[in-house]
Amino acid sequence: MSETKNIRELIDVIRSKNAGPYELTFDFIFKSFEIYDKVKESGVVNKELIADLYDIPVDDVISVINYDPAKAIKATIVRPCSSGAVGETDVYGAQQHAPLLSIEIPM
Repeated sequence: MSETKNIRELIDVIRSKNAGPYELTFDFIFKSFEIYDKVKESGVVNKELIADLYDIPVDDVISVINYDPAKAIKATIVRPCSSGAVGETDVYGAQQHAPLLSIEIPM
């Protein structure tokens, strides 16, 4: 059985923010290029995982992009509620990354 590590052990930064009023983006910035490469090669962080964590259709996951120069992965989803709409609880989208903290990565 392979060892797994929680994403929190592997990253320097994990955050969410608006990508306009109708989209949220999530950034994973890893501690090293070696860790980033292992996570990227594992394929664990993908559209299906993001959709599952946020209980949204896969079609609402706009993209999951590996950005090698910054040792980062960026995922973007359709906001469940547009920024500033009635009933929306996080105008800036800055507190939406909590579900990502449960990701386990095989190492």
